[in-house]
Amino acid sequence: MDFPAWTLIPFVLMLLGIAVFPLVPRIAHVWERPRNQLIYALILGMPVAIGLLITSQPTLLADALIEYVQFIVLLLALFTVSGAIVLRGDLAATPRTNTAFLAVGGLLASFIGTTGAAMLLIRPILATNAQRRYRAHTVVFTIFVVANCGGLLTPLGDPPLFLGMLRGVPFTWTFHLIPEWLFVNALLLLTYWALDRRFHAREDAAALTRDTTERQPLRLGGAANLAWFALIILAVAKIPSLDAHAVASGHIEGLNWVPWREIVMLIAAGGSLLTGSKKIRWEENQFAWAPIQEVGALFIGIFVTMVPALQVLRAAAPSFPLNEITLFVFTGGLSSVLDNAPTYVTFFEMATQIPGEPRVANVPEALLVSISLGAVLCGAMTYIGNGPNFMVKSVAEDGGVKMPSFVGYIRAAFQYLAPILLAMVLLFIADPWWAKALGALTVLVLLWRVLRLATSPPPQVLGRGTRRTAPEAPAED
Repeated sequence: MDFPAWTLIPFVLMLLGIAVFPLVPRIAHVWERPRNQLIYALILGMPVAIGLLITSQPTLLADALIEYVQFIVLLLALFTVSGAIVLRGDLAATPRTNTAFLAVGGLLASFIGTTGAAMLLIRPILATNAQRRYRAHTVVFTIFVVANCGGLLTPLGDPPLFLGMLRGVPFTWTFHLIPEWLFVNALLLLTYWALDRRFHAREDAAALTRDTTERQPLRLGGAANLAWFALIILAVAKIPSLDAHAVASGHIEGLNWVPWREIVMLIAAGGSLLTGSKKIRWEENQFAWAPIQEVGALFIGIFVTMVPALQVLRAAAPSFPLNEITLFVFTGGLSSVLDNAPTYVTFFEMATQIPGEPRVANVPEALLVSISLGAVLCGAMTYIGNGPNFMVKSVAEDGGVKMPSFVGYIRAAFQYLAPILLAMVLLFIADPWWAKALGALTVLVLLWRVLRLATSPPPQVLGRGTRRTAPEAPAED
């Protein structure tokens, strides 16, 4: 059955609601309640579901609902287990210490999820930097590295990659992205280290003295819950689940009806709730169910309204100028202003209609690389590109950090992140020799900027209020 173009409307309205409503002051306080988000999702999703049933397309609806359950169970398990782990302590807030925090977070993000890693590290980072005046740039780079770019290596890292796995991408395929992951995160960490070194030199001497003396060693609380994380990783990598296509077509029987993977993940989540420290979860981490309720409410609408939209886009795919570069630009551009998970699925399905070898999950591998990189990395370009972004911002503001405005954050992303992504595209995705040369030149410029930031003297008073200013920063709190 061919779906008319107007069936895209519910999906578009769903994404626009997610992107726009939190930014409108008169609506934001109403929108932030999961109940109201669920109502909005059902208003758009129910007519689509009924329409699919009326037009004899129940298999498409069944596919969407099964994938939704698989998706939400993974996020619920990671969210629940991460809430029982806390990193305590207060180290000296030197550029080296802060950079090490971000590097560890970037690695953890691929294995416990960007949300789990960001929530685990943001409070220790804020505690470590509590005596410093300049902190907003550290939170911004935490969003860049820990809440987004670090989560590229496994389907556990970022929701788009898990949705790819549900569509047939092997669990270990994302390890092919190690060069891009290392390139982007290494340049981000170098840039951050140089920038933080610059700001560290501007700090008040008395504040730095307090920072040095008021130190506590790092201690990991709730370490036993790492075993539950290991169980989740094992479940995703090795334990089968329901095959949505087999269910929809009726080619499934016996124990194959049992969603073993989801059962194991729910056991891990329940085990963490029962055995984890209540003090860590509810007092130190200030754990609340609202974030996962919000994800559950919104994504039921996304998964259902996406069904006809994907069919329309699949049919239109051959007429689009889809190649490695344009797919990165399209996926990345939309992932920066809409949620990156449905954006990934949209272009994944379109790419299945494009010829090319070798193929992974019926998508040309070169195109799948571009889609994966665009969805994960460009989610850091705005506060609304990926779920953890706003969560990190909120925790930081509760801790007294004056964060950049929505526009201010985008300016910082274009200043520090976008040039690195441009260099990556030129070196790793583009084919012409001149693109490689331009990419190498871009890297040299970025390294020159790192050197300039790291070696320039701190600003000094020149006379009667005139100062030699430091390079523009994301924000000064």
